[in-house]
Amino acid sequence: MDQRKTALIFKAFCDENRVRILNLLRGGEKCACRLLEEMSISQPTLSHHMRILCDSGIVVGRKEGKWMHYRICSEGVQLAKEYLDGLTNAQTLDEEKPCCE
Repeated sequence: MDQRKTALIFKAFCDENRVRILNLLRGGEKCACRLLEEMSISQPTLSHHMRILCDSGIVVGRKEGKWMHYRICSEGVQLAKEYLDGLTNAQTLDEEKPCCE
């Protein structure tokens, strides 16, 4: 597992505004203008959050005219699930010795 990519993925979930954006995108693709209306935040603030979400792979964007349209990326979501599973599944090795003997 790539530790840098893992950090990028989970950074996307570590902000209340980004979680709110993800909830808005659950209904399907949305234009940045619609997200701005729903979020009541500035355009630079939205751009900051969208960059983090897109860098994580959880969200993808496409440009149409002067606006960006964003949607949740199923491949990115699957990767996040796999990384979370990899981080949280305990593995025991037969050759591992107790640390306090």
